[in-house]
Amino acid sequence: MPCFFKLFFLFSLFFRFSFSHDTNLLPRPLILEYSDLVGEELKLRCRSWRVAGEANNLSPWKTIPEECEEYVKEYMVGRSYAFDLELVSKEAEDYAKTVKLNDDGKDAWIFDIDETLLSNIPYYADHRFGLELFDHEEFNKWVEKGMAPAIIPSLKLYEDVLNLGFKVILLTGRSERHRSVTVDNLISAGFRDWDQLILRTSEDHAKLATVYKSEKRSEMEKDGYRIHGNSGDQWSDLLGFSLSVRSFKLPNPMYYIP
Repeated sequence: MPCFFKLFFLFSLFFRFSFSHDTNLLPRPLILEYSDLVGEELKLRCRSWRVAGEANNLSPWKTIPEECEEYVKEYMVGRSYAFDLELVSKEAEDYAKTVKLNDDGKDAWIFDIDETLLSNIPYYADHRFGLELFDHEEFNKWVEKGMAPAIIPSLKLYEDVLNLGFKVILLTGRSERHRSVTVDNLISAGFRDWDQLILRTSEDHAKLATVYKSEKRSEMEKDGYRIHGNSGDQWSDLLGFSLSVRSFKLPNPMYYIP
């Protein structure tokens, strides 16, 4: 009998707790778990959006989704972005080592500059990591400071490509009027001995990046260059015509350039 009453008493307490309308008795760990589930769901959706962007499966977009601001920030300043950069650079290096170069100095590797060799994270940190619409004048002010740091895995790849004997050609969407500050910034960040630095002239400004960069690659081929590798953070760096043998897309979920 005593055991029976003990069981009955415990059951009564459980019954009263489960059906109580007193909010102080609600099982709070379940509320926390629900909140965590919502946060994880948001992170998964933002991760899917980023992957779709990197795979070039999204329509041209102007800003990141508002709800993904914190996710993109965490990605860009965290270890994931660094690991992704290292993987791309390592794959490019492994490929570069397999290329048999000729003795005529015409085996080339193309590098974009912004978010490929130089990082603009300090600028985008002040502009919500791509949530704000791109402002050319504001970005030009940042470029003119000449303070963009090197992307370290790209610097290593750059040095390896040079040491292997490739001619390095820098092909950027920056304006010709920024040549001097761009050269100074590249040198201060550790880049050296490039063969050509190609910037947009006044005739190029109205062209889509894909067209502009394709035309410049075509000119390289006419000059006898063999384009073995091409590294860029935008699909417009890599697509079009006069393509390289291998292209290497660096991650960039902050902006899209057609």
